[in-house]
Amino acid sequence: MELAHSLLLNEDALAQITEAKRPVFVFEWLRFLDKVLVAANKVDVKEKQKKLVEQLTGLISSAPGPPTRKLLAKNLATLYSIGDTFTVFQTLDKCNDIIKSKDDTPAYLPTKLAAVACVGAFYEKMGRMLGSSFPDTINNLLKALKSAESQGRGEILLSLQKVLGGLGGAAASCHRDIYKNARSLLTDRSMAVRCAVAKCLLELQNEAVFMWTTELENMATMCFKALEGSNYGVRVAVAKLLGTVMATALMPKQAAVMRQNVKRASLEEVLELMATGFLRGGSGFLKSGGEMLKGGGSVSREVRVGVTQAYVVFVTTLGGQWLERNFATFLSHVLDLVSHPRATQTHVEAVYSRRCVSFMLRATLGGLLGEKAQIAAGKEICQAIGKQMRAVEAVVNDISGENKAGAADVSASQHVMVCALKELGSLVQSLSATASPLIQEPSIGLLETVTSVLLHPSMAARLAAAWCLRCVAVALPYQLTPLLDRCAERINNLKSSPEAVSGYSFAMAALLGGVHQCPLGIPHSKGKLVVSIAEDLLRTAAQNSRLSLQRTQAGWLLLGSLMTLGPSLVRYHLPKMLLLWRNVFPRSQKELEAEKARGDAFTWQVTLEGRAGALCAMRSFVAHCPELLTEDIIRRLMTPIECAMTMMSHVPAIIKVHGAHLKASAAMVRLRLYDILALLPPKTYEGSFNALLRELVAEFTLTDNSANTTTSLLRSLCHYDDSVLMGSWLQETDHKSIEDQLQPNSASGSGALEHDPSSIYLRVPVGEAIPGPLPLGVSVIDASVALFGVVFPHVSFKHRLQMLDHFAECVKQAKGVRQQAVQLNIFTAVLSALKGLAENKSTLGPEEVRKSALALVMGALDNPNPILRCAAGEALGRMAQVVGEATFIARMAQTSFDKLKSARDVVSRTGHSLALGCLHRYVGGIGSGQHLKTSVSILLALAQDGSSHEVQTWALHSLALIVDSSGPMYRGYVEPTLSLVLTLLLTVPPSHTEVHQCLGRCLGALITTVGPELQGNGATISTIRSSCLVGCAIMQDHSDSLVQAAAISCLQQLHMFAPRHVNLSSLVPCLCVHLCSSHLLLRRAAVACLRQLAQREAAEVCAYAMSLAKRAGDSTSIKLNITETGLEGVLFGMLDRETDRKLCSDIHDTLGHMLSSLAVEKLSHWLKLCKDVLAATTDVGGAVTFEVEKDEEDSEKKDEMDDDTMFTGLGEDDKSKPSVAPRWVTRVFAADCLCRIILLCENADKAHFDLATARSAKAKNPKGDLLVLHLSDLIRMAFMAATDHSNQLRMAGLQALEDIIKKFASVPEPEFPGHVILEQYQANVGAALRPAFSPDTPSDITAKACQVCSTWIGSGVVSDLNDLRRVHNLLVSSLDKVQAGKGSSSQLYSESATTMEKLAVLKAWAEVYVVAMKVKKEAESKPAKPVRSVDDDEDEEDVGTDVLPPDSLITLVQPELPSLSRLWLAMLRDYALLTLPAEFSSQLPPDGGAFYTPETIDTARIHYRGSWAPVLHAVALWLSSTGFGVDEEKEEVSSVPSKSPALPQGALSSVKTFEEIVKDRMHLMLGVSIEFLCFPRPEEPIEHVMSCLQALYTLLECHCAKTHIAEDQLLAVELLNVLHRLLLTRDPPAVQLQVSAVVQETIRAAQDHLQLQKMSNGKEEGGEKDFQPGSLREGGDTGELVPGKSLVFAAMELLVFILVRHLPQLNTRVKESPSHVPLRPQRLPEESARLVANTVSILAELPSLCSPAGSMTILPTALYLITGVLRETALKTSDNLVPLPASAALQGIKTIITSPLARVEGIQTQWSSLVRSSLASVLEYSQPDESRPDMDEVSMLTAITLFLLSASSELVGVTVLQKGCMDRFRNALNSSDPVVQTRCYQLLLSVFQHSNRALSTPYIHALAPLMVEKLKAVERSRPGTAAELQAVQEGIRVLENLVGMGEEQNRVQLLALLVPTLISYLLDENAISSAPQVSKGLHDFALQNLMRIGPLYPAAFKIVIGAAPELKTRLESAVRANQASSKAKAAARQAQPAAQTAPTIKLKTSFF
Repeated sequence: MELAHSLLLNEDALAQITEAKRPVFVFEWLRFLDKVLVAANKVDVKEKQKKLVEQLTGLISSAPGPPTRKLLAKNLATLYSIGDTFTVFQTLDKCNDIIKSKDDTPAYLPTKLAAVACVGAFYEKMGRMLGSSFPDTINNLLKALKSAESQGRGEILLSLQKVLGGLGGAAASCHRDIYKNARSLLTDRSMAVRCAVAKCLLELQNEAVFMWTTELENMATMCFKALEGSNYGVRVAVAKLLGTVMATALMPKQAAVMRQNVKRASLEEVLELMATGFLRGGSGFLKSGGEMLKGGGSVSREVRVGVTQAYVVFVTTLGGQWLERNFATFLSHVLDLVSHPRATQTHVEAVYSRRCVSFMLRATLGGLLGEKAQIAAGKEICQAIGKQMRAVEAVVNDISGENKAGAADVSASQHVMVCALKELGSLVQSLSATASPLIQEPSIGLLETVTSVLLHPSMAARLAAAWCLRCVAVALPYQLTPLLDRCAERINNLKSSPEAVSGYSFAMAALLGGVHQCPLGIPHSKGKLVVSIAEDLLRTAAQNSRLSLQRTQAGWLLLGSLMTLGPSLVRYHLPKMLLLWRNVFPRSQKELEAEKARGDAFTWQVTLEGRAGALCAMRSFVAHCPELLTEDIIRRLMTPIECAMTMMSHVPAIIKVHGAHLKASAAMVRLRLYDILALLPPKTYEGSFNALLRELVAEFTLTDNSANTTTSLLRSLCHYDDSVLMGSWLQETDHKSIEDQLQPNSASGSGALEHDPSSIYLRVPVGEAIPGPLPLGVSVIDASVALFGVVFPHVSFKHRLQMLDHFAECVKQAKGVRQQAVQLNIFTAVLSALKGLAENKSTLGPEEVRKSALALVMGALDNPNPILRCAAGEALGRMAQVVGEATFIARMAQTSFDKLKSARDVVSRTGHSLALGCLHRYVGGIGSGQHLKTSVSILLALAQDGSSHEVQTWALHSLALIVDSSGPMYRGYVEPTLSLVLTLLLTVPPSHTEVHQCLGRCLGALITTVGPELQGNGATISTIRSSCLVGCAIMQDHSDSLVQAAAISCLQQLHMFAPRHVNLSSLVPCLCVHLCSSHLLLRRAAVACLRQLAQREAAEVCAYAMSLAKRAGDSTSIKLNITETGLEGVLFGMLDRETDRKLCSDIHDTLGHMLSSLAVEKLSHWLKLCKDVLAATTDVGGAVTFEVEKDEEDSEKKDEMDDDTMFTGLGEDDKSKPSVAPRWVTRVFAADCLCRIILLCENADKAHFDLATARSAKAKNPKGDLLVLHLSDLIRMAFMAATDHSNQLRMAGLQALEDIIKKFASVPEPEFPGHVILEQYQANVGAALRPAFSPDTPSDITAKACQVCSTWIGSGVVSDLNDLRRVHNLLVSSLDKVQAGKGSSSQLYSESATTMEKLAVLKAWAEVYVVAMKVKKEAESKPAKPVRSVDDDEDEEDVGTDVLPPDSLITLVQPELPSLSRLWLAMLRDYALLTLPAEFSSQLPPDGGAFYTPETIDTARIHYRGSWAPVLHAVALWLSSTGFGVDEEKEEVSSVPSKSPALPQGALSSVKTFEEIVKDRMHLMLGVSIEFLCFPRPEEPIEHVMSCLQALYTLLECHCAKTHIAEDQLLAVELLNVLHRLLLTRDPPAVQLQVSAVVQETIRAAQDHLQLQKMSNGKEEGGEKDFQPGSLREGGDTGELVPGKSLVFAAMELLVFILVRHLPQLNTRVKESPSHVPLRPQRLPEESARLVANTVSILAELPSLCSPAGSMTILPTALYLITGVLRETALKTSDNLVPLPASAALQGIKTIITSPLARVEGIQTQWSSLVRSSLASVLEYSQPDESRPDMDEVSMLTAITLFLLSASSELVGVTVLQKGCMDRFRNALNSSDPVVQTRCYQLLLSVFQHSNRALSTPYIHALAPLMVEKLKAVERSRPGTAAELQAVQEGIRVLENLVGMGEEQNRVQLLALLVPTLISYLLDENAISSAPQVSKGLHDFALQNLMRIGPLYPAAFKIVIGAAPELKTRLESAVRANQASSKAKAAARQAQPAAQTAPTIKLKTSFF
């Protein structure tokens, strides 16, 4: 392929490759040329132009395939337009000659077509440059058109279209000729030609004025004729032509109007013409005979559907503003269509016409108008409904009967009503809450108008009105309850009117069915209301025969709709329901028999209707309340159901007696019966299988049914991928709702509410706008087929065989059309059964069953009906799956192989090739591997059969299935398959779109098979990859949207596997163009692909899209909507237009990916996008674009423009901008995007939330962008959203506001220190919150707003109380609402909504209180400010304003506390009850709790779950601050909320003592906490866990709580166990720290309790020894600690866990494991260090809770851990501070060693061995060791010293330990680190001074000489740093102390050590001045000490000084220098005689 990439065609290379590969090579060269010519240097091109032209024209005659000729033509034209145009006419003539050629052989055809294509391309590219040559060319083409075959006709028309496009108005002379020639081809046999003509004429009408003036009517008629027998493609093309021509006729184009004086058509004329098509079709001589027979003169459905599409094109072309101005006319016209008798000849036709009209309205109103214009349109529709209704009422009330014609009007008016109401409903539903002005405005009276239709004589209209009300209620949930009440009241008042009973019951049922879409629900009492109305209707049904039927139906309908409210409500009414159901049916067989004899036709009808209704209500119950279906309930339901089954067998006899009009009612009973049985487990009705199966089989084999009704389920049972064979991809187009009418099964697409009223309350199927049940005849068959599938797997093999044989018999008996119908039904049933078997994992049965099934299926594989063949293939595959035996599969495959080898007819070849594909699909690659080779070779051969495109399609489709299912096993066949695919793509004519679609499927499957290998660089892989890319390129250029979509999905696959090789620069622009496509599937594919690309390369995607926009700006050929907002803007715009769920969700994802990767870099761009979308509020005019306001100067231009638009109306400017303001759904999405942007910025860089940093960064780099600079925009957007009409948007806005407050609350304002930036926005925040607290706001918004309030108050942004009051008052007002209690206000929503709101208020208050208490605590812990003196009072004012009293916030909460605390406690009590497990449900109070009602218990739980934690924390704070509410109790007698005095405690509670109240509250608080902490769900936010732990901690700080938990030891143990478990599951350090704090409080509580008991015991026993009451302490005399009972054990467990978690080295097992590598101790992170320190200190406290024996049990562990912590954490730090854990460990050692245990007699030996071994461990750990260079010797020495000082008695005389200790001290003295020396001296001092001389003496003897030496040596190296100086000073201090300790007679010797050393530190007077600071310090220190020592020991001092004269002189000079003033004194002192001459050192004797 690389060789093809050259400017000239590489002819040598071409000659060398095989014949088969040449077309690909040529195509690849042309692709390369296409890219290169545009970019190449013009000079280069001109040099080689001659040769290039030769090569290209040479290719024309080489018979190129369709894609090649298209590219060839394009390249030639480009070449001429870039290079010289000398030879263009030669080339043109050459082409014309080829076209004129008389050679008609098929071989020459490609050359002719290539020439035609070239001509088209020349004119398209160069147009008028080709001058006057065009008449010849056009004539030539038209001549050729007459004699060409279909492929040629298509190509010529395409070229003509291009010629016209290129020449524009210049070709006017030929317009008529072209028109005449082309017009006749509109009814061509070939659909592709019809499409081509339509496109050609569409191009022609741009310039040919006559087409939309004089020829307008002919044009219309021709289009109608073209639509007859058309396919989807033709309908779309012709509709576009017709719609555009009509629109142009109404508003002609500027240029044409200027040239000729044109008479414009009026709107009426145009609409009249269109209506002809809708009502009469193309009626004329072209009618085929068959059409006549169908039903005289009714319009063919294809025409009606086509015209419907044309109406939509017409309005869309005229644009949204036109529609807004002319909506009234348009509406009345469209509604007239559906009231015309010709449109409603039969019921099904009427339904079809209604669907068409609804489609027109929805497609125009829904897409083109903005929200405001939609509201105006809603008004119009209302008026139309009112007008119709008045006319109907006039007829109905006209008793005299003069108005004979009226009756027909009434029946016609029902269809108008249905269309108008359906559209009104859809409008309101799409507007959602923004529709409120439409509902509320009294002048419109929407609700009155709609409810008036509930009395319409026709059922269809009543149902439509009910549906419309349901839409209103779903859009505006606050209307739901009032509407229900209103209907209930009317039903009761108008009981005697059949229409009223029926209409209002429909409305109530519809409203109840809508409740599930309203999260806030309806009050529980409404359920009771409905039940009572329904009961009343059923009871009174028999009283009045005129009303019996309606009342019966209405009663059951209401009960059925009640069931949709779900189990929580139905549970209460179930007993009554069961009774009602039982009473409808006879009790016994005898009663059944007796019944047959009684009654007349009418009573039977009522009875059957009643039973059908009862079964329907049952079905609704089973479907909506599965939780209530216990064994017992099912058994009780089965009684009436079995009776109904028995009754079915009697019905035919009854119908015989009483007439056929009962058939419908009987069918209804059957339908309901099948429906409910399909939902119940088949085991429950096993006994009735035989009778049931007989009914089912008779039903779908049409035994008793003379009509040939077919089921509608076949398509859904076949595989989705087979849509290309069955044409069901039409389900995936924008026209789905009308295209359904043209499907071949019975009554397809004729769904309507009146076919099954119960659908008014059922859930609407996904993707439908309104439920559309099919007519009863079809529904029953559908239900029977579905039930057959459920039952079949449970039937015995014998019966299966009988049925299968019976099916074969039925097919044989039936003939003609009937046979097709029976066969379709039977196949659907068999497929349903096989699917059931597969789902149940059961088998088909023994050999004879298989044989029978196989015979049935194989027979259908060569049925002429393609749908049946599809079904047969599917059944074969499913059978293979169910049987699953290799031999059976082999047999099936072999049959098909044989058949395919011999058969020549299309039918059997298609059927059997599909059979192969299905076999592989259902058995998978491994099961069918051995047949793979044969299958592939056969299918590859069939795919090349050019004679039948149908065979090619089916073969390729099967091949794609095989490639898909074989996976890697197919790898060996990839190359041949791929080359076949390419060959076909290059040769199959584009008009055979199905073949191309299947080729696309094959290519996609092949790409998946090769998979990630595609990244490779091997030769074969490169070839495969380039072949795939060529294939994609060919399909991308195809004219059919489905093929283009397939190309995109192939490229998407390629991009997934080999992203480097997919060229985004060409793919992205192509996708952007497709975003504006009119084909849903193509838009879907484009967005899906963009979604994948944006995941990896969002930036590139956006950049390429923008570059495309720039290119589009230059050339007008590309129609695009990309403005400066880029691709993102286009996608946001699409969200307003698209309704397809999959598409919208993909757009959301794509924008999400772009946002994630680009929002932080392009912050202002994305914020502007969101802002533009959010700024488009509903008040903007309907079709206004969202552009930023331009400056005023544009206004003059606007005036000029208006003159133009007066003429044109279709100025190009309309197209370029988005037509409607963003709708609310898009705005909600934008608000969500805003929250995501904030989150992304937070994760990206903290500078986004720091104004000072942001400003400096902006100054450095003006392009940079930080979020904090956009704060005002963020606030404004959140404010706009939070105050919108739409509730969803308000929620999103409040959420955004909360996020903003949380993230920006602490950002300081650099210009005003002490302030934060959010302060300036407090007015906005207040204003955004205020509307949410208005009384008519839904609860969920108020709840969210409470949350924002508490966040705002608690954020500390506003410090001024007066400013806070605004927001605070909102909370106060809602608190009043909460206190009002249950049932006070008139309820609109369910009780759980009230619960939600109340709990949100309480939670918000709790959060505020928690913050307030925190602020108060911090303020109290700070030192109080000194009172300022009077003189600086001038600045008092400004300071006073912002410095508040420290507890300001608490003053806001204080007044509410009494009531708040009561409510909080009540709420916690509720929560505690609600968390009880199900088995205790009987203990719940029967009438609910303080804030929930028993009926809404399930939903209430969720609300409680979200809000209990802050409340628990608040209550804990309140209890501990008021000493468990001591102060409160005085004023509040009962502890029960005052509003529920009915509770039984009311009477008793007054006598509760304070202790009891404390106990109750403790139980409540601890219970709630422990229950939660036992098992916090993973989805619980960590804040809840923290709140809960903080609450526990706060609680345990309180004295009462401590006593409570200490008295009940098991409770404390339980608490510790739960905390331990929490630590195991939750990691965050904050949680662990909080846990350790709670543990500490628990242990303290136990210690305090012990102290108390000891004191009380002490008083009694007169103060005996410490450890007498052993019984109080744990461990008793044995020392055993019982797990589960022992508090100490539980604490140890938890503490050990924490330590080992943070210091795994402590775990001996880790050390011993072979894989353990000794770690160097690491510094712990700060939080871990705190945690370990806390843990150690708790550990050291534990022994105090144990008896002596108990202590000995835990001490070894405790000491091991503490010394271990010391070892691991005693590391040197830079600042020489002891790490937290190490100091805690030292403290712990001290606590333990100084404990009173040492004095207890019984454990002396144990104790001393413990102490000794601990010291030994410490010594071992402190061993100097090169693996631990950073060990902190100081901490280790401190530990050793602690042992020596505190446990001296145990350690005296243990020489090993003594030696070790001395070593450590010696090492420290010799340390090079002065800090270590300093501490060492200090510690030695404490050892030397120890009172136990036996301990200290050895140390003095061993270490004092070393010290003296060290201090002596200082003279030679004076200290250089302050630290070194300090070390010397500490050393001297030790010596001094030793001197002091020495006895008098040895003092001289000691001084003889000290004094010379000190004197040696003195400097001589000359050196002093120049000495460094530290050296001077040493001098001063020595001098002071000498001067202090002298007077202390005068005699000894004298002796020492006297002995050495040189000392004396140094001292003297120093003193002189120091004290010049008192020389005399000094001299006198020093003149004493020296006694001793030689100082000798003898320390061998004892000094002491």
